Amino acid sequence: MTSYDTDDALARARGTLDRVRLQSFEQVPVRRRPREGRSLAKRVAAIGISNAAILIAAAVIGLAAAPLGLFGALAVMMVMMAVTLAIAFAPGPKPVTHEKLAKSELKALPTQTTRWLDAQRPALPAPAVQVTDRIGLRLDTLGKQLASVEDDTPAALDIRRLVGEQLPEFIRDYQRVPAELRDTERNGKTPDRQLVEGLELIEREIGQLSEELARGDLDSLETRGRFLEMKYKDGDPA
Repeated sequence: MTSYDTDDALARARGTLDRVRLQSFEQVPVRRRPREGRSLAKRVAAIGISNAAILIAAAVIGLAAAPLGLFGALAVMMVMMAVTLAIAFAPGPKPVTHEKLAKSELKALPTQTTRWLDAQRPALPAPAVQVTDRIGLRLDTLGKQLASVEDDTPAALDIRRLVGEQLPEFIRDYQRVPAELRDTERNGKTPDRQLVEGLELIEREIGQLSEELARGDLDSLETRGRFLEMKYKDGDPA
């Protein structure tokens, strides 16, 4: 066997190993984030509130004007059914596009990016989906921290660049690779493996940005605590 044949055999073996690893990941149930049930929960809550309002209005009319009777009760039931169906089958929010991410306000960027990531799940391998779930949790935390961050600060620019530009562009680059080539090794790694490792790096970067913001809040809290301690150290205002 020639050196070329040996290298070719090793490359095929590595590719097979990557496919086996990906298949083993696919057999493990992916823990979905709680946010994926929020849309359904909101619809159920809206249906309950609407039907309760209809019943209250019917009761008020029945007491103030005249009893509704059989036909009135049927009319109320029909209205409740119509409202329930209208809410249940109402179209969901419009999908977030890459262009919309680039134009999002900073405070809305983590939520918009999470929605965009959720829409990409079917086109990603199982190991990458698990990493995007962790990124979503990071974005949840980051979104709460951005309430007090100004748009023109260095931290805001770093967050916008990483979350609104680099993350979606990286996933789009992967999606441009033909599906039949995504498990083919090139320069020692398959595109699937490169995707997972790149997403893990982005997850860590988001975590570091979040820690930096938290460090600033902790420093501010410590400074405020020292000020209050000096001002009221004896229990009386200075």
